[in-house]
Amino acid sequence: MTFDDVRIVALKWPEVTDGTSYGTPALKVHGKLLTRLKEDGESLVVLGVDADERAMLIETQPTVFYFTDHYRDWPIVLLRLPKARRQTVEGLLLRHWRTLASKKAIKALETMPGRGPQK
Repeated sequence: MTFDDVRIVALKWPEVTDGTSYGTPALKVHGKLLTRLKEDGESLVVLGVDADERAMLIETQPTVFYFTDHYRDWPIVLLRLPKARRQTVEGLLLRHWRTLASKKAIKALETMPGRGPQK
């Protein structure tokens, strides 16, 4: 995957907009960060992943997931886009999107054809 692939997926969701964060391309919901491209140009900063889940992801998929000391105390995992599967990226981002989006937007996504209820 690339950040352009991530954009194609996430910009279909209500309330997602293009933006920047720390000088890199980012996606936001109501001005709050959904995700951003890390400065290396190949890693995605994935928010909403607590330390236990992060440890499990890194242990089970070390070629895809990692983190640096900078993110140690934050609910964040880094994801190597070229090694990631769309389904994995979409699932993690969609979960965080739900914490940022309005109830109306969540309902709109759930009623999109082919989406069905998403929890």
